[in-house]
Amino acid sequence: MAVTKIRKMSCWTLLIVSLISIVVLGMFFGGGITNPGEEMIEYVYTGLLLNWTSALFFITIISMVLFAIWQFVTLLTSNPKSAITSLIVVVAFVAVLFITYSIGDATPLQGLNADSQEFNTAGWLKITDMWIWTTVVLLVLIVACVIWGSVKRMINK
Repeated sequence: MAVTKIRKMSCWTLLIVSLISIVVLGMFFGGGITNPGEEMIEYVYTGLLLNWTSALFFITIISMVLFAIWQFVTLLTSNPKSAITSLIVVVAFVAVLFITYSIGDATPLQGLNADSQEFNTAGWLKITDMWIWTTVVLLVLIVACVIWGSVKRMINK
């Protein structure tokens, strides 16, 4: 089986991102805590972990938008019906983001340190809930698609 260029590139990308993530998690959990005697544990490399997850998040979102636009433009010339279908998927994703933002809880969190209080606002709390719920929705959809594909394959045999 010949390995295509895109598959080779995606395999290397996954490997590199996974290795960096393992190193960052190792540094986070193995790097110690700032004040061992305090009630709330604060890890030394919390900033590194947050920066890495933010970078992955923004790279994912930017890639998704760029590939969706590229797919739409490519399909528009060859198969307009498929282009509209791909556009509907992007619109559905934006709708999920809007719905999950709307149901997010804006109640301020208690027990945060002074540095974290600037993000303890209704907007940031709703955005955090939006991403958590969007992740849950996407995981459920992925599992449903895997199950549907398996059932469909068994029925067709």
